[in-house]
Amino acid sequence: MAGPTEAETGLAEHRALCAQRGHRTYARRWVFLLAVSLLNCSNATLWLSFAPVADIIAVEFVLSMEQINWLSLVYLVVSTPFGVAATWVLDSVGLRAATILGAWLNFAGSVLRIVPCMVVGTQNPFAFLMGGQSLCALAQTLVFSSPAKLAALWFPEHQRATANMLATMSNPLGVLAANMLSPALVKKGEDIPLMLGVYAIPAGVVCLLSTICLWESVPPTPPSAGAASSTSEKFLDGLKLLVRNKAYVILAVCLGGSIGIFTSFSALLEQILCASGYSSGFSGLCGALFIMFGILGALALGPYVDRTKHFTEATKIGLCLTSLACVAFALVSQLQGQTLALATTCSLLGLFGFSVAPVAMELAVECSFPVGEGAAIGLIFVLGQAEGILIMLVMTALTVPRSEPSFSTCQQGEDPLDWTVSLLLMAGLCTLFSCILALFFHTPYRRLQAESGEPPFTQNAVGGADSGPGVDRGGAARAGVLWPSTATPECTVERALLEEPRGPRSPHPA
Repeated sequence: MAGPTEAETGLAEHRALCAQRGHRTYARRWVFLLAVSLLNCSNATLWLSFAPVADIIAVEFVLSMEQINWLSLVYLVVSTPFGVAATWVLDSVGLRAATILGAWLNFAGSVLRIVPCMVVGTQNPFAFLMGGQSLCALAQTLVFSSPAKLAALWFPEHQRATANMLATMSNPLGVLAANMLSPALVKKGEDIPLMLGVYAIPAGVVCLLSTICLWESVPPTPPSAGAASSTSEKFLDGLKLLVRNKAYVILAVCLGGSIGIFTSFSALLEQILCASGYSSGFSGLCGALFIMFGILGALALGPYVDRTKHFTEATKIGLCLTSLACVAFALVSQLQGQTLALATTCSLLGLFGFSVAPVAMELAVECSFPVGEGAAIGLIFVLGQAEGILIMLVMTALTVPRSEPSFSTCQQGEDPLDWTVSLLLMAGLCTLFSCILALFFHTPYRRLQAESGEPPFTQNAVGGADSGPGVDRGGAARAGVLWPSTATPECTVERALLEEPRGPRSPHPA
């Protein structure tokens, strides 16, 4: 086998030199990761704290189940119009300011929810509960896109997927905590103040941590070439590039739909299962298994993708398996006495679905580079919330009172509902999104190409076209490729010299 050529050897030395001169990692990146992860976790517990004990909350505050659903649905309603503004804050104002603002909104919302329990004679407790949830929903718009931004700005290339996984999966970890803690803390109406106080404590801790310990949005020296050119496009220009990027649009619609399905599943799980005779404690267990197996899957998948860079393959396979698990849940959940089968399907749904979320977010950044991470992830978040609103409203609208004898354990005093059509719709949508993504989504990894010296996109006299991996660098330079600036100036000059080692320099510099 022939050894490396002189040009290949020189290019390897050049990459090492660029890493030595222009890139550095800082230990305080782990403090930033801790703050973002805790904030994400706390925000998720506040979002879903009412759903596992919806029947007890409804009786204590004299609310209808529709009002209880709106305490979860408000996250989606608020996040949709304010999501775009949050992405601008993240990309333009900075990661530190977005994190601190999100932490304070999250804490203020958690305190406001306690007012109806602390102030005797509160006339309209629903207004305080909804106000607190709305502030927490505003915080979520700033939190959701932060993991990918944090991973891109503070972590080296070989740690990005893992860092994104840890920060992203802290959200389902919060959902897990809510599914386990709410039924354990609330056995009767008098226990509700205790539950609200317990959830406010982490919100206060992360607010203090973010305010005191986060000093800057970006490190003094970037950890990678991709970090050096992060948010290289202006915000509005970046949004225009995103909507013109066919691969990104397909990914955003399908991933946003999957987020909407998981949001609806988490919020409505207790109501679905109690209608079939399962207790709220078992519903909490199924929700906990759903999240737990998702976290375990993500812990294995994140490092694997960091090592292999199989973003597309992992996302497609994960969503296809998720659709199969979703179909199984839609069928089994309508049967009585199937506790083992239900626990298994919820576990598989989390294992395949939740675990692929951080990988899909990294894939979105790869296919949209050099657009800022906040815009790339934020647009998916907004679509996910909008699709979640639509899916949840349609699912609840399609329910009808049960005609056959009921085994319902629901305690809200209303007629038990039949969720069969709603669940089949959810399974059908999940299958549809998975098939569209598997068949029509194809993209080069633009950020990785830029960091390795390959052009993530080309633009010549004929017209712009995406170039896949393995583009010939010397030929690209001679064809007039536009290279984004992803390295220090001296490294850029050295790269141009290495790509033309024996001939005169091209009139179109790299």
